[in-house]
Amino acid sequence: MQNIRNIAIIAHVDHGKTTLVDKIIHASKIFRENQQFEDLILDNNDLERERGITILSKNVSVRYKDIKINIIDTPGHADFGGEVERVLKMADGVLLLVDAFEGPMPQTRFVLSKALALGLTPIVVVNKVDKPNCRPDEVHEAVFDLMFNLDATEEQLDFVTMYGSAKNNWMGPDWKEETDSILPLLDTIIEHIPAPQIQEGSTQMQITSLDFSNFVGRIAIGRLKRGTLKENTQIALCKADGSIKKMRIKELHVFEGLGKNKVEEVHAGDICAVTGIEGFEIGDTIADAENPEPLPRIAIDEPTMNMLFTINNSPFFGKEGKFVTSRHLRDRLFKEMEKNLALRVEPTDNEDKFLVYGRGILHLSVLIETMRREGYELQVGQPQVIYKDIDGIKNEPIESLVVDVPETTSGKVIELATQRKGELLVMEPRGDLQHLEFRIPSRGLIGLRNNVLTATQGEAIMNHRYVDYEPFKGPIPGRINGSLISMESGPTTGYAIDKLQDRGTFFVDPGEEIYGGQVIGEHSRDNDIVVNVQKGKKLTNMRASGSDDNTKIPPAKKFSLEEAMEYIQKDEYLEITPKSMRMRKIYLDEGERTRMAKKDA
Repeated sequence: MQNIRNIAIIAHVDHGKTTLVDKIIHASKIFRENQQFEDLILDNNDLERERGITILSKNVSVRYKDIKINIIDTPGHADFGGEVERVLKMADGVLLLVDAFEGPMPQTRFVLSKALALGLTPIVVVNKVDKPNCRPDEVHEAVFDLMFNLDATEEQLDFVTMYGSAKNNWMGPDWKEETDSILPLLDTIIEHIPAPQIQEGSTQMQITSLDFSNFVGRIAIGRLKRGTLKENTQIALCKADGSIKKMRIKELHVFEGLGKNKVEEVHAGDICAVTGIEGFEIGDTIADAENPEPLPRIAIDEPTMNMLFTINNSPFFGKEGKFVTSRHLRDRLFKEMEKNLALRVEPTDNEDKFLVYGRGILHLSVLIETMRREGYELQVGQPQVIYKDIDGIKNEPIESLVVDVPETTSGKVIELATQRKGELLVMEPRGDLQHLEFRIPSRGLIGLRNNVLTATQGEAIMNHRYVDYEPFKGPIPGRINGSLISMESGPTTGYAIDKLQDRGTFFVDPGEEIYGGQVIGEHSRDNDIVVNVQKGKKLTNMRASGSDDNTKIPPAKKFSLEEAMEYIQKDEYLEITPKSMRMRKIYLDEGERTRMAKKDA
């Protein structure tokens, strides 16, 4: 077992984690010389490539100097913390990657605290030292301070630091002296990351992630803690409720390069995939059939936000999606819960509606985007934070918000955050940027990113992470403007939109098919109004002098999925189909809306 190293790579978003893994893969010659491949090898689903973020953790292994290094690529966003918490159980050490200019960021702190608590050995990699304005030595100090604040042990504080540029394919102990390859980093991993500690006793393996194959069904992945596993032998599956089921292993695979190799037996310390086991969940233990001993289950942080998911019942339902019924929606959400540990789904008293709990807007929006690409049609309600009653006092989730912004617009950011009950803790210059840190309620963050980017001409860099529950901070002002609502169904006309421009901003273009009750724009005042955008110009054979000029309409305002989720109000739904995204009132009929508003009041 001395020739195995298990290492997880953790970093903040955009600090170069997946690029570093690419270079390690190339350095270990997994590909043939003439083989074609793309960059960001591990970000292999479309959503990850489009957004440039890692969403799912993945395993690869490389061989270097006859030692097998199992590498686990982890997400950087706190919203996908459920992924990180379970996969760190497979590692003996972590590569902490930090940007040579930005230094440790809020979400680095989140993942690092989990790794240190598990007693993993850290190696710090200061990346992007080729950037202008970089400050590697200050960043090294900041990482030490962060580890000290996170109660690292003396051994962990005595960490090794490597400097380099993953993009330019070099790493070394001194940032001023460029080396010719990334191999010094692999030497450091072999030297400083301990080989797996093997305990005596019967077989134990915790299932920390799962895979799916159309041929063999669900595959359990985890690290064998002790003992050996052999194919075609009997094991015991220890489940969450304490029950133990006897099962037989069909096949065993270990990770080799970017794929898996079938083996007859796996020894303690290696990461493997097991097929043939039915009905398992993440956190279950595969144990010895005669003497089963379950491992303690993985503790996952609680979700902080929920949203109502319901079937699409708009006038346009079923036109674009394949899966539109409540049974389809229910099955898909419960299937997602099997592998997405931080997600919870609760049925409501209406069989068409489900409450879905997640870590944040991004966590929920990735699920929605994945579903729409699979052909689902659904509607979601306004995101709500989850309140807790602690000692009879209403508590709400609080987050740490970090904004780096040009000095000229920092005042606007402070104003926007404090309006939403944010409390300014730190304000310091960093290069040509102002570094601001706030404590702010989670509900204050809903819709804040859009406002901050508008106020700073898109130059602000915002990051936040969940901290704790604290007593309720009081009401926060929501969206100031009302909605423009369509009166009738049918295609919009440029003539009508042109005549209504002084009413507000439109989200639809001329000629777009819409329905009565759809939100088609933002009113310039704080109340909702119903408008007719189907009205055409009355045509006569008389020409009116001066009034037949061409209409000039500004382009419609378009929203991304997250922006639309943050924009909608309590009485609105977001309708999502594979091709379209529309905002609408829950009650499409104006008379019914008025009745329900009176009832709620």
